[in-house]
Amino acid sequence: MGTHRRLGGYRLLDVIGRGSTAVVYLAMDVYGREVAVKELIPELVGEPEAISRLAREMSAQARVRSAYVARLLDGEVAAERPHVAMQYVPGCPLNDLVSAYGPLRGDRLVRFARRLALALGDVHDAGVLHRDVSPGNVIVLGDRPTLIDFGIAHEAGAVQLTRRGMVVGTPAYLAPELIEGERATTASDVFSWASTVAYAATGRPPFGRGSLHGVCFRILRGEADIDGVPEPLAALLRAAFRRDASGRPAARRIAGALAHGDALTTRRDGVVAA
Repeated sequence: MGTHRRLGGYRLLDVIGRGSTAVVYLAMDVYGREVAVKELIPELVGEPEAISRLAREMSAQARVRSAYVARLLDGEVAAERPHVAMQYVPGCPLNDLVSAYGPLRGDRLVRFARRLALALGDVHDAGVLHRDVSPGNVIVLGDRPTLIDFGIAHEAGAVQLTRRGMVVGTPAYLAPELIEGERATTASDVFSWASTVAYAATGRPPFGRGSLHGVCFRILRGEADIDGVPEPLAALLRAAFRRDASGRPAARRIAGALAHGDALTTRRDGVVAA
């Protein structure tokens, strides 16, 4: 890529991500600030569904205001080169960080888990479902996580364009109801928070590796491996991994418990309590 390429009002500096639908560039705006610019690949520019998904991504991300979520800056979905511009988040994806340096430990792990729960609380308070909370979508700098990639996010009341048998998201971190083709909810995001935090704490996906069928089977059976996760964080993960989505605590509730070192327990009436 030439060093003088531009897209909208941005100067493209380098490719920092590439997927099946888009390329993400490190770019510079007119004020000299680094930003991330996501551009649809040329093959999808004429596809109405791809344009609609990009527009939904912008709409969802624009609603969220959080210290722990990448901020949307602007975008042009109807342009010749459809794109969105977002806050550039320095740091390392959680999966790369853990692979290189091992799991997070002690107070650093607790701060990470709490801040990621706060990020999710801010997303949900904005009326948005992220739907792909996973180690590849969490950038870490020190013990500060930033949630990125709203590519399949939805406003909570929007129609969800998925079909039974169609898995959307990162399979090893999905809630069981999504594997069964049900609608995503805030509780589905909470389950994915727990899977991501379990990975941060152990270096292992909590439902294992291997075939998609095997991983999904273990998720549906509730066979989460959280051996080595310290209490009371382990108790919070168990609560968030409940098979019944209605029994999972809200993200704000989890963040509050982590702030005070509390565990979550279940009363006989099924209500989550400290």
